[in-house]
Amino acid sequence: MIESCPKKRMLLGITVLGILTVVVLILESHWTDNNRKGNLKKSTFVVEQNSTCFEKESFEVIKDCEPCSAFELHSKTLGVCVHTQYKEVLKCANGDVVTRSCDRAAYYDEREFWRFEGFMLVLSFVSTVCVSARKKVLNKRMVQRVQRQLANCV
Repeated sequence: MIESCPKKRMLLGITVLGILTVVVLILESHWTDNNRKGNLKKSTFVVEQNSTCFEKESFEVIKDCEPCSAFELHSKTLGVCVHTQYKEVLKCANGDVVTRSCDRAAYYDEREFWRFEGFMLVLSFVSTVCVSARKKVLNKRMVQRVQRQLANCV
């Protein structure tokens, strides 16, 4: 059935589906942001050295959120690594250096996303090459079959 559609209709259908996908993504993003704003819960993270100075005064982030090392996870030397397996080092205004748990760093997710996208791009190119090669072989066989039929008729 899809083979009988003209090129213009196929391009129109693909364009409409693409636009619909973008609209759905925008609406979902907007809806998700609104839900997040309505459900603002203060996330509590475990803090090493029982210091909560960053809650009461200003602080500076010395090390951004990063994954804990395998040694820290297995030895449990750093208690904050047990909960989220990510840590962040802060320096409070009074000079205390505090390590606390944090959510997974966004750039790790972004890196994984781009790896996945790259893999899918390579896979699509390989698939395209395979399909075009198969099409060429089938067209060649069809032409040979037609030539044989014509040769038998003469």
